[in-house]
Amino acid sequence: MDDKIKSGIAMVKVLESWGVDHVYGIPGGSFNSTMDALFSEKEKIKYIQVRHEEVGALAAAGDAKITGKIGVAFGSAGPGATHLFNGLYDAKMDHVPVLALIGQVATGAMNTDFFQEMNENPMFADVSVYNRTVMTAEQLPHVVDQAIKQAYKYKGVAVVTIPVDLGWVDIPDTFKSTASDYRVKNPAPDIEDVDAALKLLKDAKRPILYFGKGATGATKEIEEFAQMYKMPIASSALAKGIVPDNNPAYLASAGRVATKPAVEALKQADLQFFIGSDFPFAQYFFNPDAKFIQVDIDSSKLGKRHEDDVAILADAKKTLKLLIERGEEQPSTKWYQANLDNNKNWHDWIKKMADSDSLPLRVEPVFKEINRIAEDDAIFTVDVGNVTIDGLRFLNMNPKQVFTTSGWFATMGYGMPAAIGGQLSYPNRQVFSISGDGGFAMVAQDIITQAKYHLPIINVVLSNDSFGFIKAEQDDTHQSHYGVDIKDADWAGVAKSLGAVGFSVRNKEELKEAFDFAKDATEPVVIDVKIADERPLPVEQLVLDPDQFSQDDIDKFNKTYNSKDLIPLSQFLK
Repeated sequence: MDDKIKSGIAMVKVLESWGVDHVYGIPGGSFNSTMDALFSEKEKIKYIQVRHEEVGALAAAGDAKITGKIGVAFGSAGPGATHLFNGLYDAKMDHVPVLALIGQVATGAMNTDFFQEMNENPMFADVSVYNRTVMTAEQLPHVVDQAIKQAYKYKGVAVVTIPVDLGWVDIPDTFKSTASDYRVKNPAPDIEDVDAALKLLKDAKRPILYFGKGATGATKEIEEFAQMYKMPIASSALAKGIVPDNNPAYLASAGRVATKPAVEALKQADLQFFIGSDFPFAQYFFNPDAKFIQVDIDSSKLGKRHEDDVAILADAKKTLKLLIERGEEQPSTKWYQANLDNNKNWHDWIKKMADSDSLPLRVEPVFKEINRIAEDDAIFTVDVGNVTIDGLRFLNMNPKQVFTTSGWFATMGYGMPAAIGGQLSYPNRQVFSISGDGGFAMVAQDIITQAKYHLPIINVVLSNDSFGFIKAEQDDTHQSHYGVDIKDADWAGVAKSLGAVGFSVRNKEELKEAFDFAKDATEPVVIDVKIADERPLPVEQLVLDPDQFSQDDIDKFNKTYNSKDLIPLSQFLK
């Protein structure tokens, strides 16, 4: 006779088999059978009690982005489920695997307009790659096993809705997880495509290599190939850290959340070598007449953002290795050297700004302190807004470190929950959350979660009393500032009331004191830095080139953005 097991416990054991060691959520009556199962397996899977389901879903998305493993969050029927959406859409749009377990009323009460009952499947249809309601107790472990597999396969959100009564039913203990059977094999490049790419590249006068998150793990190959063909390197925002920021040819990211050297180079390049990215702003920041070589493992991405001259359906690292093997070292060019010089000029300007003594504080001195105390394998979870621009420009990263933000969904409030995920996944690594005061206010209550679990996260809040990114957009469309000024708050005091250590910082002495403490802290720290409400340098609309603008216009721009030491790429090319 078969041994019996509670269906809910069998399901939790499936999670264990896939390497899940913690889950986020808030209990509710419709989820109690799963809570009971989690209690039974609490030595193997840790339940993390958040104070808002949105935080749980964002933390699960952060888990997936930081580790590559599936993140798991849950919500009870009705409001618990709807609160998950922000984090689930973040996971969907940044293409990472997340499992959402959704409570439902008991099967006998379904379809009777029962308390908190709602038709959850249609609601989750758009956000998910897999969306099922369990119909029998025997199905439960099987459906969750399939859900995880689909989330990994399609790099997205899987949703399983569980009527509460099913998890308590005894079923035969015969189900075997398929976790050990799951395989991923990415295609290798065709030699003909590689040779066609090399021919185009050799004929180019102003080539640039642009990579995205799909090039993860290919640091050595990117640097070697770019050096071989004397290409400056740019990346998507989400790919920050794959190539070290101290590489003189790495110009960083393109777009509004970008650097001056990358924007200038991409506009003037006559060939784009585009690897592992789905950059949605290509039509605005890439030279439309440039030759385009694209490498991606997903054929639906080929030609999506720019017409391809050569399309290579293959793994980024495998392709780069073959390109290096079949390529030839090229001599340096005026184009390559001009980009190196332009990049050095940019970094010299940043260093000067980081030493500024102006009050209220600029953001650059804050990031100088972050860089000073950051460990070689630190994790940075960065919120959305001007803080995204600042993090991309001013964090000095290496490939052992991790950078994450809410890329394409761009939800404010991402930074602090993702830091919870990062610290739980890597308890022995240093974790920073970096937020503006607008984003931090959306999730600040979950500092209490950091305190409850003794997570030594360094939470940096850049307080400028403004939705600065939106204020800049209102400027660009010649609007009045409306709805973008926000009331200041004592975030250090809030932190203390929630069980963390809090610092309120208004000058460089207080700044250093706070970061000196945070470096060795064993509990969560909130450093609330009161900064100037200044717009970051708008690299998408630079007014620096004397060949394009009058000296009066250049002087006005430089006065506004303290940019008189910046030299346009065009001058280095002369």
